[in-house]
Amino acid sequence: MNDKSEKHSLDRMDRKILAILQRQGRIPMTELATLVGLSTTPCAERVRRMERAGVITGYHASVSPEALGKPLLVFVELRLSSKSEEIFEKVRKELMLVPDVQACHLVAGSFDYLVKARLGGMREYRRLLGDILKKLPVAAESHSYIVMEEIKETLALNI
Repeated sequence: MNDKSEKHSLDRMDRKILAILQRQGRIPMTELATLVGLSTTPCAERVRRMERAGVITGYHASVSPEALGKPLLVFVELRLSSKSEEIFEKVRKELMLVPDVQACHLVAGSFDYLVKARLGGMREYRRLLGDILKKLPVAAESHSYIVMEEIKETLALNI
């Protein structure tokens, strides 16, 4: 279900199921079925159909960064000195290999990439930034933002 026409094939019941699964990914199928007003088998069939169609892309544990010694959240803007599809591909490949990078987006605007990373502290931040700039000689400029307080962080979509 990747294009807009397929998006509309989700009915109200599918959306109810998705809303619950986003909050409670480990909910037993019998309980999910009860909450949405279906019997277990039709509910399970809907979930499997949405998994096969790529609507449900996985189930994840929410892990505390602090518990893993990664309390520092950093956003880094990268501006490239030159741009081409080959350079974008190289940047893509390099940033995919950095374990502390949680998200990376090619964006429109005054810079090219927005990178989100979780780190143990400022020493790790300096190492990360040095590694990125060393691996990406086309990175002409970087601006970093250290998060002082997380107001909201969710993977849930408004359904």
